[in-house]
Amino acid sequence: MNDLIAAIILGIVEGVTEFLPVSSTGHLILAGALLGYDDARWQMFNIVIQLGAILAVVVLYWRTFWTVMVGLAKRDPGSIRFVRNLLIAFIPAAVIGVLAKKHIEALLLQPKVVAIALIVGGIAILVIERVVKPGTTRGIAAVPARTALGVGFLQCLAMIPGVSRSGATILGALTLGVERRTAAEFSFFLAIPTMLGASVVETAGHMDAMRAGNSVGPLEIAIGFVVAFIVALLVVRWFVGIVGRHGFGPFAWYRIVAGSLALALLTLH
Repeated sequence: MNDLIAAIILGIVEGVTEFLPVSSTGHLILAGALLGYDDARWQMFNIVIQLGAILAVVVLYWRTFWTVMVGLAKRDPGSIRFVRNLLIAFIPAAVIGVLAKKHIEALLLQPKVVAIALIVGGIAILVIERVVKPGTTRGIAAVPARTALGVGFLQCLAMIPGVSRSGATILGALTLGVERRTAAEFSFFLAIPTMLGASVVETAGHMDAMRAGNSVGPLEIAIGFVVAFIVALLVVRWFVGIVGRHGFGPFAWYRIVAGSLALALLTLH
């Protein structure tokens, strides 16, 4: 398949899945396996285009970020707690991600791990939706520091491809007493430092491969970035509305079906 067409397809996949509890990395790996491309050659592409989806959150929630920035300048306690909670939640992924980098990269090349994780994660979502009572903590600034740290550690589960970063953080926040909308927004905002950090590390580690022509080029990365940004703009607000009305059940069943189908196709491939 032409690299430009593949970049567009993968950009759409990333934009649709980054903030849904279905694992964007997992879908990119499965899409790559089904498209038949070289995983190692597209590995940096898959990381960097996530910044396109992250930029969509910055654009959609610019008023929130502006309010927080103004509040920090005025030493507003709410703004300080907002930033504190995001930083606390980011720390576990930053530390564990660096220490476990080689093991994570090995898992990224195993599509069957993704398919199994999709199925298991879907079942976990159904169980959590049934067992966990709705939380009452509303607003990111109101989240206790220990809860933010717990969400940060749960985010690390997403280092296993197919687990879903957004799913781990949103459902983790719910189990720790945070209400649905705040849990979703906490996940969106936490993605910014997390994916920025991952992209910097991955870019630095793959520059030699790009210079040697063993990685997808800048044009494909730019196209994937723009497509992911546009699609994510449309998906984020839709997702918040769906979760508010129907919970996470529809995404759980999607994971189970998609994971089962992918596992069957990979077994036959």
